Amino acid sequence: MGQGNTVTVRYFAGARAAVGVDTETRDAGSLDELVGQIVDAHGERLERVLTACSFLVDGTSTRDRTLVLSPGAVVDVLPPSPEADPPRS
Repeated sequence: MGQGNTVTVRYFAGARAAVGVDTETRDAGSLDELVGQIVDAHGERLERVLTACSFLVDGTSTRDRTLVLSPGAVVDVLPPSPEADPPRS
């Protein structure tokens, strides 16, 4: 930390349930660094959820974890919608 690159992370649905908060701030230079921080902070349950998540960075969808985050960026952690899952019998 200490980079001065504070970003806001917003969690939705299963990701929010795994973390226990709606929003938090982190100091990260890339999406990969951010993901590492939130997994370290919130544990294995979040790590499992993240394998299926996509990310919105300032409103743009990405799965590119090498993406450089701008200071003040907003990163939304979005689990897949239930409609995307095949029906279970």
